[in-house]
Amino acid sequence: MTSTQKITPCLWFDFNAEEAVQHYLSIFRTSRIVSTTRYGDAGPGPAGAVMTILFEIDGQQFLALNGGPQFKFTPALSLIVNCDDQAEIDALWEKLSEGGAPGRCGWLADKFGVSWQIVPRMLPALLVSGDPAAADRLMRALFPMKKLDIHQLQQAIRPN
Repeated sequence: MTSTQKITPCLWFDFNAEEAVQHYLSIFRTSRIVSTTRYGDAGPGPAGAVMTILFEIDGQQFLALNGGPQFKFTPALSLIVNCDDQAEIDALWEKLSEGGAPGRCGWLADKFGVSWQIVPRMLPALLVSGDPAAADRLMRALFPMKKLDIHQLQQAIRPN
């Protein structure tokens, strides 16, 4: 596993890592499989079965591990996707939430249980704008939303 990336998230799947990786590769245009390892005779999975898949999404590497049912994903760890426009938010939200569960404030769990935050790239700048009243209006608009709406967020920061 050669990479200049210092930290690589490892995603533990219940022996459906191949399905999950193919799903993610179908959603993100700039994605690819870097390498695949297989279990040997020592196990713990069946010999020849996929153990890990190193893959990239937009240059960010992830390792998918076929580890079994011992561990489950929780929203305590989520993958943030910074989107350039509403069309990107809409497309990613639709594809990643299919078979999963939408949450609040741009969060969702996909059909594998992985939590994602689908957010406009400009959101952090709006939150640290130096205008506490605008930030408060923004948070009041953001909290009830499921999928984030850039237009509504921009409207919220404007003074009345």
